[in-house]
Amino acid sequence: MEWYEALILGITQGLTEFLPVSSSGHLELGRVILHIQTGEDLSFAVAVHGATVLSIITVFWSELVKLATGISWKWNTSTQYVAKLLISMIPVAFVGFFLKDYVEKFYTGNPGFVGSMLIITACLLILSHLAKDRNREITFISAILIGIAQAIAVMPGISRSGATISTGLLLGNKKDETTKFSFLMVLLPIIGANLIDLLSGEFSDQSGIGYFPLLIGFMSAFLTGYLACRWMLRIVRKGKLIYFGIYCFLLGVTAIIFLF
Repeated sequence: MEWYEALILGITQGLTEFLPVSSSGHLELGRVILHIQTGEDLSFAVAVHGATVLSIITVFWSELVKLATGISWKWNTSTQYVAKLLISMIPVAFVGFFLKDYVEKFYTGNPGFVGSMLIITACLLILSHLAKDRNREITFISAILIGIAQAIAVMPGISRSGATISTGLLLGNKKDETTKFSFLMVLLPIIGANLIDLLSGEFSDQSGIGYFPLLIGFMSAFLTGYLACRWMLRIVRKGKLIYFGIYCFLLGVTAIIFLF
């Protein structure tokens, strides 16, 4: 992988991880368009996902500190919120531990499959735009349903942020709280997945990617991820998800046509 290819994919990861357009889908299509072969090595994926985790921590640092200092043996607000976050992670943890090999079979650079998943993302975004604002608090039931949406979003083309935020909005949850919850609930799963890859020796240079392109990918993903995360908070507040739904639909149709 050349440095400029890593730059393009890093920017793509940073922007699309938080914007509801599917980072995995864009990375798959990007590899097809750029003819990038990364083989079985997950080094680049580990690097750019680690960068997006760092961008979330940077944006929500004060909220994370507040949660960490507020947790106690008492069933207070902070403890309940952390419990909801942990519950929301159970579905994706199940997929990661028991279905990882099965899911990875879909990451084959198939533009038709990615396109169909992007259309599903588009439908979710459009439906959430049409849903009525009910300003409900996130309950434990909501947390597990949003968690299931996150687990389904491991498929390339289904936006994680799009699926989780749309699910929260369809359940009637508050916009700001749903967006924050969507971003915070992904921290431990990504960190855990990266640690597993590191401990298993997957983070290596066997594919010939090179450490300089990895650094370029990491930095570009972090900077664009930070900007996209802050931007996304404003987008959901203003109710403009439908525009991303239209974009995903058009991109999905284009990817399907490209297949033929």
